Amino acid sequence: MLDRKGHPFVTSKTGRIFEHRLIMSEKLGRTLLTDEQVHHKNAQRQDNRIDNLELWSTNQPIGGRVKDLIIWAKEIIAIYGDDEAVF
Repeated sequence: MLDRKGHPFVTSKTGRIFEHRLIMSEKLGRTLLTDEQVHHKNAQRQDNRIDNLELWSTNQPIGGRVKDLIIWAKEIIAIYGDDEAVF
């Protein structure tokens, strides 16, 4: 945890943020959404190099009407764009 009181990406009242979340937020240029997590690719939680981090989202439907899934997919593309190389 890092002390970053006043930093725009810190959402906790204590002014502390996990380093991996701060690094990902800075890469994205925004705070993380509530359904976003930062995953360590090599499972080493102390390895916070950006190359070892990837953005995960828990925002996903579990089945549904195709019409609704298309709407959901368009919303995801509106948030993240359609260039998977960015992530």
